[in-house]
Amino acid sequence: MAAAVETMAYAGKVPWHGLGVPVEDTMTPEQMLEAAGLNWTVSKRPAYTIDSPNWSEDVGLLNAEGHHFIVRDTDNSVLSACGEDYVPFQNADTFKFFKKFVSNGQMKMETAGSLKDGQDIWGLAKLESSFELPGGDQVEGYLLIDSPHVSGKALTIMFTPIRVVCANTMALALNTDGKRFRVLHLQAFDDEIMRAAEEALGISESKMAEFQEQATFLSKKRAKPFDVQKFVAELFQPQLLIERAKQDISDNVPFADEFSRTAEQVHDAITLSPGAELKSAEGTWWGALNGVTYVMDHTKRESERVKGGALYSSWLGPNAATKRKALELATEYAKVA
Repeated sequence: MAAAVETMAYAGKVPWHGLGVPVEDTMTPEQMLEAAGLNWTVSKRPAYTIDSPNWSEDVGLLNAEGHHFIVRDTDNSVLSACGEDYVPFQNADTFKFFKKFVSNGQMKMETAGSLKDGQDIWGLAKLESSFELPGGDQVEGYLLIDSPHVSGKALTIMFTPIRVVCANTMALALNTDGKRFRVLHLQAFDDEIMRAAEEALGISESKMAEFQEQATFLSKKRAKPFDVQKFVAELFQPQLLIERAKQDISDNVPFADEFSRTAEQVHDAITLSPGAELKSAEGTWWGALNGVTYVMDHTKRESERVKGGALYSSWLGPNAATKRKALELATEYAKVA
């Protein structure tokens, strides 16, 4: 399925992949869990193997001591292998994170679903806070929780601002040290974890204000065409910069003729993607950043459907990392503009 979406519920606009069940934006976390088809549990079960190199009717079973599987209880789907210390987190426990904030009006459930046949469970909630840049360029704040049923992956909470005009996303860290809020599957899902998660969720308001300051700064800084090409090259083809430095090529020679397909798509999107004509984006570093986020979220997803991870990559995978790097780099360029 598109974006590896197994089941999904959404409030508001139909998602780009056209999948899922439409719901009202007044859903409680428990109701969203039900609507999204996430009302199932997982269990950690012991692993066994046969007592012979080859299968036959006479083989017996051996317990693979210390080895287990994470299994979905409703259909016995094996989601991952795991070790002795792995502690499963249930979907219902994950969605308790949202309950306090939804009930007091600080956020509304927007989407929830299952990716990769149940390996990744996510919930996305819309915050009450938003801001607008010149030209009616609106940005809304969201919180994303990803809870994987896969050994070696942690439950993660991210602040995710979304640009309304083009639905570009930017998954950012909640912690002040720049790291994502992560909970490893090494202890029971207890009150201590819940309190830490609620604290991380509470930081979202200050993170929205921080991102507004960044976006406003970028929207006020002019981006010269050659600097934009250099920005794109530094992100996607840094070898071009190295080669030019070795050959002592003039800074006035354009990069665009040597761009890879992705770099070319980004360079075009900076001036042609939805919202590129707005006052906040046209000829600014905010526009340059959104050229990157547009391609990572909307253009590259077509090729990544084959891999089954477009949505995951956009929020938590390689594409998300590229977007965060683009934000840092665009800010560096804007400071000297």
